[in-house]
Order: sequence, then C-alpha cells, then structure tokens
Amino acid sequence: MRSIAGRLGRSPSTISRELARNDDLRGGYRASSAHALAYERASRPKPAKLATNLVLRAKVEQDLQRKYSPEQITGRLLVEFPDDPEMRVSPETIYQSLYVQSRGALRRELAVCLRTGRALRQPNRQGGQRKNRVLPDMVNIAERPAVAEDRRVPGHWEGDLIIAKRNASAIGTLVERTTGYTMLVHLPSGYKPEQVAPALAEKIKTLPEALRGSLTWDQGVEMRDWKQVAVATDIEIFFRDPHSPWQRGTNKNTNGPLRQYFPKGTDLSAHSAADLDWVAQELNDRPRKRLAFKKPIELIGDLVLR
Repeated sequence: MRSIAGRLGRSPSTISRELARNDDLRGGYRASSAHALAYERASRPKPAKLATNLVLRAKVEQDLQRKYSPEQITGRLLVEFPDDPEMRVSPETIYQSLYVQSRGALRRELAVCLRTGRALRQPNRQGGQRKNRVLPDMVNIAERPAVAEDRRVPGHWEGDLIIAKRNASAIGTLVERTTGYTMLVHLPSGYKPEQVAPALAEKIKTLPEALRGSLTWDQGVEMRDWKQVAVATDIEIFFRDPHSPWQRGTNKNTNGPLRQYFPKGTDLSAHSAADLDWVAQELNDRPRKRLAFKKPIELIGDLVLR
C-alpha cells in the first residue's frame, strides 16, 4: 500500500481506507465495482429524475434503443424541447441510471445499446494503427484544397475500411467532412485492390456531382488502383501522412459507432448491401454534438436527394 500511495501521490492511509471500503469477499479490488459502490454510498434521498419523470424516461429509453449516445440524447432534447425545462437530463445521469444500481431508473439491458455494449464502465483504450504503405503516384493530403480543410462546403469525404476477425472480410466507409453523412461500401468478395476500386467507384457515382469534391484515405494497399476510382467518378483523391490519424478524424470518429452494428470478431461478409444501407440510414439519423445536435441527414438531405 505504501508503494501504491507513493506512485499516486496519496497518503498510505487513504489507500488503506479505499481497500477496506471496496474490496470484495476474496480480498481483491476492482476499480469499476468500487466506483459503483461509491455512487451508492453517496446517493441522496432525492429520487432520480429519470425515475420520476416518466415522459423523459420513455424518451431517453427510446433514443437509447436507436443507439444514440447519452451525450447525443442530452443535446437532442435541447433541439426537440427547447422550451420545456423538465425535458433535460445530463449524460452522466443517463450513465448512472444504467450502471449504478441505486440510480437504476432505466432498464439495465439498455446498456447493450451504448457504443461499447459493456455491462460495466471501463476506461477507453486506444488500438494499434495499421502499417502504411507507399502507393504509386499518390497525392499527399498537403495538396488538398483549402475548401476541403475548413468544412464550409459539403462534398469532401474521408474513407477507410473496418476489418473483420483474422482480416477475412471488410466494409468500406465514406464520411462527408462537413455533415458527417455516412455511406457504406459492400465488399462481399474481399478487399483486395481489384475488389475495392470498382465497389468504391460505384458507391461514389450514386452521389450528385456537386458532392464529389475530394476523398481522403489512408496509404493502405487496398487503394492501389485509386486512379481508376478518380477517373470513373471525377473525384480528387488524397492520402494522409503515415501515423497521422487525426488527418481523417471525421472518419475515425464514425468507425466507433459502426462497431455497434458490426462488432469486432464477426464476419462482415454476412451483411448484404441492403443491410449496409440500413445501418448507414440509421447512423445518419443520429444527432451529432459538433452539428449542434442536428442530424447529418437533415443537413445534407436536400443535396443527396437532388
């Protein structure tokens, strides 16, 4: 305990009291369980808001089932009920109602609707990055026009692949930088360059020409035939620098929610093109914080439907 206290900059007695309060019957200590016990001990006599406001609780549960995050639910309530102070709830209140027994106004099974799908809250962990490769005659992101960088004009996209277990199958993702509008590319036969290029071109050609400004991708070998895509769709294609995932941040932030529908370790080739279109439609109907909790389909819908 003294060693732990020294590393954390705390008194040994603080560590001792924490272990005495929160260790399990076998003398072990689990941070997530201790966190839940602390909330239970600190609970107030005042009933939880989601336990007393049945209309608000029903709305939160409905949005959780639509796979909105607690933050998206909170922001969307401001958009849909701007003049009703009773229709307000913080993201932390929603998390506590799902994870803390004394605050369990929401149905516990709704926790699987969250992005992680975990029964207990856990700290975020960053995954490794794929190895980048140099592609022939690729155009670096530094040459991408400024209009794509400032996000003022729709039509500039970021692309990537989400990969299945053992690299056996994949799905292509396209995310529009200004609105966050998402399209998914069906790759039923695999994701070799000769399979990705035609599938990607066909998906991009479903867009009106006004939305074919540029596409930014990793230096992945699947984009070896990028010139064929550029010629077939009349779209400019750029490649981000190695080890610089923030240069495609919009796409990276979208791949996380997509894992709610396509969990790691599953066979992605089992999903049909219609399945992918349905997932994209549901994702585009989610409110986004950076869009002031508007939905991508609300912002880009008129342009896509022309």
